[in-house]
Amino acid sequence: MSIASFIDSPGAQRISFAPLSGPFQSLYQQLLAEPEPGHPQAREFLLECLQEVAELPCELPQSPYELVAWSQHQHQRVTADYADYLAGRRAGEGRRYFPRKADALHFVRAVAPTKLVDGAWLYGVLPHWRDYRVYPLVRTYLEELGDGVAAQNHVLLYQRLLASQGCEDALELDDELYRQGAIQLALGLLADEFLPEVIGYNLGYEQLPLHLLISAFELNELDIDPYYFQLHVTIDNGSSGHAAKAVQSVLTNLPRVGDAQAFYQRVLRGYMLNELGVGSTAVIDSFDLQQQLLQMFEQKRAVASQVHSDYCRIEGRTVNQWLGSSGSVANFLQALQNSGWIRRDTDPACSRFWRLIQGPGAAMFGVFSPYERQLLHDWIAGSWQPEAPAKPFRPRRKPQAALALAGSAQHGELDRERRELIQELQGMDAYRRESRLIGLQAPAQHWSSAGLAATRTFAALIQ
Repeated sequence: MSIASFIDSPGAQRISFAPLSGPFQSLYQQLLAEPEPGHPQAREFLLECLQEVAELPCELPQSPYELVAWSQHQHQRVTADYADYLAGRRAGEGRRYFPRKADALHFVRAVAPTKLVDGAWLYGVLPHWRDYRVYPLVRTYLEELGDGVAAQNHVLLYQRLLASQGCEDALELDDELYRQGAIQLALGLLADEFLPEVIGYNLGYEQLPLHLLISAFELNELDIDPYYFQLHVTIDNGSSGHAAKAVQSVLTNLPRVGDAQAFYQRVLRGYMLNELGVGSTAVIDSFDLQQQLLQMFEQKRAVASQVHSDYCRIEGRTVNQWLGSSGSVANFLQALQNSGWIRRDTDPACSRFWRLIQGPGAAMFGVFSPYERQLLHDWIAGSWQPEAPAKPFRPRRKPQAALALAGSAQHGELDRERRELIQELQGMDAYRRESRLIGLQAPAQHWSSAGLAATRTFAALIQ
């Protein structure tokens, strides 16, 4: 039976993205919402990606039997580098990734398309859970889904992280940021045909990267819940976690009859798919506060150029006049500085323009999202720092996202899906019941009330 037959009308993601703006975003949303038998577009896309990585140098050993030592060496190198990072922080070095909170929120938003389909590359192995060679991959997928427990479901955790920082509004992101998510979705829908590539991709994605450790540390320092990232530090460990299982999956599935080397070459190409798109460190390195601020104001300008009164004039021009033409934002911000409305490199509270946005009775309250306010705040603050900056080695904050989810038992209408699913399953034979459960664990559905219930039921079924 094809993988497609197990997919049951995925719905839209809770976190909404801006209108379609490019081919990767379009494919990403299509694979989430409208999977088709055979998935011709997903297959064509995946083949193009595999061809692209075919000529790239690969760091994996040429023999699959050297993977255990390779993975252990990678883990030791990463942990040693992290120890050096912590030593530098103790010696007074500043944050490596997120010097300001705006940098951190940009990162959290920019990697959302990938994090919101976490584990999707393994979805297609669910129907094969009876095969001992695939079962560890099935378990990895179910653990990405939290085994149906909301407080451990990775996608729900990331949704709550975005919401906790006011970043759950429609995300306007570069198209290239959707490429990794589209690759994961395509692999998940074509696992029957591309199982070696799925195994290879899983091997790469589940290794512990240095950026994950540093990100978790610095997000906590900035009072942003790091639980989603910290969870991956523990669950992807190289001893008994997903990293170790990923290596073992390569060896378990290596053919005893046929061309084992050809299989492994496909594993290598699947591993290299992790190199496509914009990675986490590239997202971090690309952040430019001034550019992001101007882009944000330009987006605001398009809808705000005629809504201001003419009472206030800046350098002889009304706000509507300043905002009336494209490309005027930079000059408008400079005029605000020239006239004293914005005082750079000082406490933003000293700027009249900031007080119009933030604080009791702010005239423009609600005009800017929390992320947009943080951009403006950090741009105004510049070199200014509060008198008592937070110490880097602060106690890890309690995982608010997980706690909120753990205590959010649903009743009444909110629990209707789960109750109706139970009734629906009771009227099905074993084959249809399993197919229905697998469909509800698709990337677009597993975090819903019915999806969580289906995951719990399926996890109990296969034990």
